[in-house]
Amino acid sequence: MARHYRELIAWQKAMALVTHIYSITKGFPGDERFGLTSQMRRCAVSIRSNIAEGQARNTTGEFKQFIGIARGSVAELTTQILIAEQLGFLSAPKQTIEMAEEVGRILTGLSQSLRTNH
Repeated sequence: MARHYRELIAWQKAMALVTHIYSITKGFPGDERFGLTSQMRRCAVSIRSNIAEGQARNTTGEFKQFIGIARGSVAELTTQILIAEQLGFLSAPKQTIEMAEEVGRILTGLSQSLRTNH
């Protein structure tokens, strides 16, 4: 097990996802600054933050709980990406969805390994 959350592939991939989300939402309409832009950014940050907070907790059970919260945020973000596409803010969301889904798969694997190893 990683000694620090920054060593976790899930956290590293979530970092790349946050950067990507910030980049694509820069092009959203200004009137979305406090709407979908803010929501997507907070959601992406939440994924990464919950991985870090969970890994820093005292028990494996707590870590698994935070991984579950991060997985929920991945689903929420994927939904928001699809909403942005429907609203015409994103013309090609495939890469963004694939990045989010990859983070979700890694989190699922991490959760399963925590269940198996502890």
